[in-house]
Amino acid sequence: MRADAQRNLDTLLQTTMAVFASDGVDAPVRLIAEKAGVGVGTVYRHFPQRSDLVAAVFRREIDACAAAAAVLSAKHEPFEALAAWMQRYAAFVAAKRGLAKALHSGDPAFDTLPGYFDERLRPALRKLLETAAAAGVVRADVDADELLGAVASLCMSAHNAGSGRAERMVALLVDGLRHGATSP
Repeated sequence: MRADAQRNLDTLLQTTMAVFASDGVDAPVRLIAEKAGVGVGTVYRHFPQRSDLVAAVFRREIDACAAAAAVLSAKHEPFEALAAWMQRYAAFVAAKRGLAKALHSGDPAFDTLPGYFDERLRPALRKLLETAAAAGVVRADVDADELLGAVASLCMSAHNAGSGRAERMVALLVDGLRHGATSP
């Protein structure tokens, strides 16, 4: 794909996520195209079905969240990298909330997404956990799958109505990982 075409596609997906967040997954394609600065035909050329567009947005968000792990690891000490990534993951879960209805619709276009999630996010968290455990700043018996599920549950809980509540709850959970940590 040419560089300008890739930029247009990136802009389209970024704009779509913003439109989905503000207007819902059923927002008109015309609105998405207009806000992205492309024609409706361009949207349909890349994504013939709405489900193709939703799946592409979800994959993009998964990729961004997974990539953040390496960036944070390079910039921060192990515990800070883990804590920052967990907040990034919590933001991803919150963004997914708007897509949940579409993702659980039974549309076959979404069948590969759970596997894609596993393939990208679980290894990212495992690496962060292993690095933090090796540094002795978190307990070594933390399972990445359980932690991903716990954060998702905290973020999707009906008790998270207040602004910043999910972030505070995730921070408490992550801080609790220090209990039982042993320095190398």
